[in-house]
Amino acid sequence: MRSVCVYCGSNPGRAPIHAEAATRFGEALAARGLELVFGGGRVGLMGTVADAVLRAGGRAYGVIPRQLVEAEVAHTGLTELHVVGTMHERKTKMFERAQGFVALPGGFGTMEEIFEVLTWTQLGMHARPCAFLNVGGFYDHLRAMLDHMVAEGFLKAEQRANVWFGDDIEALLAWMQDYRVEPISKWIVPPTAAEA
Repeated sequence: MRSVCVYCGSNPGRAPIHAEAATRFGEALAARGLELVFGGGRVGLMGTVADAVLRAGGRAYGVIPRQLVEAEVAHTGLTELHVVGTMHERKTKMFERAQGFVALPGGFGTMEEIFEVLTWTQLGMHARPCAFLNVGGFYDHLRAMLDHMVAEGFLKAEQRANVWFGDDIEALLAWMQDYRVEPISKWIVPPTAAEA
């Protein structure tokens, strides 16, 4: 694995533990020689994780829509900043560059981005690791919701098991490095009349 895509808040959150975890995560990426792939912003946890990577001598690759550059939220000190026209282009570029995906705490955008790549895993479009850094229990309710999806028959247990949750950064990165998964069909297809 050469690079990790991080989805996280463009706000810092109320509790200092979020920024502290983003800093530690950025430092851990740099220490392992892993490039950060992210949304290219200088604000919130996005800026925090990028700054930590850069301070530690690592590489940070950002992708940001022109509209956000014009709003003056682009990080101008990155190893590489790619400006695109739309959010769809942004997500595509980030996906193409990354070998794994991690959600740190965040809001709507973070959820939308990590769930898109989780869906692509479910559909067999890639077999890259997806994880949630569960800072201070931030993702406890979401983890329970995924388990509820399994219990209600909307998500296969094997697919749920391929999503990592935890607060140990080194354990997360080691899991991603060793990640191997066989594709699992999303659908539970009933037998046809001829097969029944």
